[in-house]
Amino acid sequence: MRIAIDTGGTFTDCVYLENDEFRVFKVPSTPKDPSAAVLSAVQHIAGTRRAEVRHGTTVGTNALLERKGARVAFVTTAGFEDTIVIGRQARPELYNWFWQPEQPIAPDGMRFGVAERTGPDGTILQTVDESELARLRNAVAAEKPESIAVSLLFSFANPANEQAVGRALADLGVPVSLSHQILPEFREYERGSTVLINAYLAPQMQGYVDRLNAELEGNSSELDVMQSSGGIISARTASREPVRTVLSGPAGGVVGALALAKMAGFPRVLSFDMGGTSTDVALVDSELGLRTTTESRVMGMPVAVPMLNIHTVGAGGGSLASFDRGGALKVGPESAGADPGPICYGWGERPTVTDANLLLGRFGSTGLLGGEMQLDEDRTRRIFDSAKGELRTAEQFAEGITQVVNAHMERALRKISVEYGYDPREFVLLSFGGAGPLHACALAKALSVPKVLVPRMPGALSAYGVLVSDAVRDYSRTVMLAPTDPQLEKHFEDLEELSRTESTNGRSIVSFRSVDLRYVGQGYEISVDWNGDAPERFHREHERRYGYADRTRRVEAVTIRLRSVLPSDIKAPREAKPEASNGKDAAFHKKEIYSEGRWLPGLVYDREKLKAGDVFSGPAIVTEYSATTFVPPGCRVQVDRFLNMVIDVPAN
Repeated sequence: MRIAIDTGGTFTDCVYLENDEFRVFKVPSTPKDPSAAVLSAVQHIAGTRRAEVRHGTTVGTNALLERKGARVAFVTTAGFEDTIVIGRQARPELYNWFWQPEQPIAPDGMRFGVAERTGPDGTILQTVDESELARLRNAVAAEKPESIAVSLLFSFANPANEQAVGRALADLGVPVSLSHQILPEFREYERGSTVLINAYLAPQMQGYVDRLNAELEGNSSELDVMQSSGGIISARTASREPVRTVLSGPAGGVVGALALAKMAGFPRVLSFDMGGTSTDVALVDSELGLRTTTESRVMGMPVAVPMLNIHTVGAGGGSLASFDRGGALKVGPESAGADPGPICYGWGERPTVTDANLLLGRFGSTGLLGGEMQLDEDRTRRIFDSAKGELRTAEQFAEGITQVVNAHMERALRKISVEYGYDPREFVLLSFGGAGPLHACALAKALSVPKVLVPRMPGALSAYGVLVSDAVRDYSRTVMLAPTDPQLEKHFEDLEELSRTESTNGRSIVSFRSVDLRYVGQGYEISVDWNGDAPERFHREHERRYGYADRTRRVEAVTIRLRSVLPSDIKAPREAKPEASNGKDAAFHKKEIYSEGRWLPGLVYDREKLKAGDVFSGPAIVTEYSATTFVPPGCRVQVDRFLNMVIDVPAN
């Protein structure tokens, strides 16, 4: 059986197929050893049966964000050792005189130069000799690194010198990451940063993946890992190239959102994934497919491997609320996580967004996880009463928390839509994550988005995306040729041959070609599909993004890209026949719900009992195993043929 597992900050979500039905299982995450929750979930679901486990992991992400990676040595061409620190000299905060850059992950004393030189056309101008390799090896060994990154100038054009350096350092007994294998592209700063991050994550990620894989193999199971570009790779590849997993978990959500949007008939959605620790948002257009970028930055460092264009903010159900010294309410980015968790879980002592929603009456009467996790409202109210500051009531404090966290998430949604030239009113807000449906309608109203789509299993849509993902490998090569040059076809054929060589399961591969084009002399590129009208596609996209196109200027093909895909064999969920109804069979409880400063009478619905065609209006609460949905007054819910909830949100 196939099991998809997405590790979050609070819960580890699992989705699997049983008797052609999608099932959900959630267990609390184990931050000290994430594999413990994964193995526990696999044991619960599969027992002694063989399983194919697909994993969306945050191990690499957290190691990078928390600066808990390896002691890494960075080796480059002599004279370019500080390139990785100098960067592009752009100030992230132009008017902040006190801004300080993050300390480099390869500090002074851990950056080494080697006497060699390769020209931009691949000509070896200076071969690295044996004495230089011996000197380098001794110098690196003396600093006792836990991992090594090698990124020599123009090694993407000819890797001979870089391969020699790699061989000389291989017997030091630590992982060695070579840039011509990780990212054979130009721009030495971005390439160096990417391979350095790969080396920084390699020991921890290799240890985690290898331990987990060994445990699963003991039960004749196998492990694959979700990568940041929206596709599955083998555990072996993820172990060797962990930089490709930096957005492993959030990528599953975008893949799931795309699959669901196509099924539901909404070609353009804003995906909104709010979990316990953070919120991930992305713009999804089914006509364009998965939108990747090679210009991502994590903790201020470029990551130039393909990644889905996802924006993350530190706002989740576990985000902590407090007052600053001026008396202003602030929420996040610090989170209660799984340990100690929110107050209402019984251990936390500081107010969180989840606690606020509980006091506002926005959870059902049975707690979370289908009643398996009871919430302590009395304890929560006592702590809120003592922490509310000058506010009159705990409800005012709680509603203020939800308004502040909504403002953070609204800015994130504007960033991936309005700032890219898209009008949110032309999209549907697809809300998922354990906490997302509690806040979705308020965000849609603030952005004038007309509809909210809450899928089945919203708290596990990221895991569902991992389950249905294609197996994907991305290849690239910098070429610097005219689009009409016949050598381009030869380069694409070389990448396709490499793809076939690395595929081991015998299934048919589908290849998608693209190319980064620019006007000759420009310093940036636009990626378009590679076919007969690629230059014209480039002109049109340039005009859409920047307001002009110049068809008289020469166009240059900078980097070619190949996406090799093994399509998923998971079928879509079964459809149900809609029948007009008001959802009364699913309503099981009357409840007072706090909204916009007052208590209102509302109904609580059981999501499992809602049928296709049911229609009802808010205020209402819809409870299910993986999430809770809050339907504010004035909003109208309709259940579609896939049992998704489509919520009409009135304009302001």
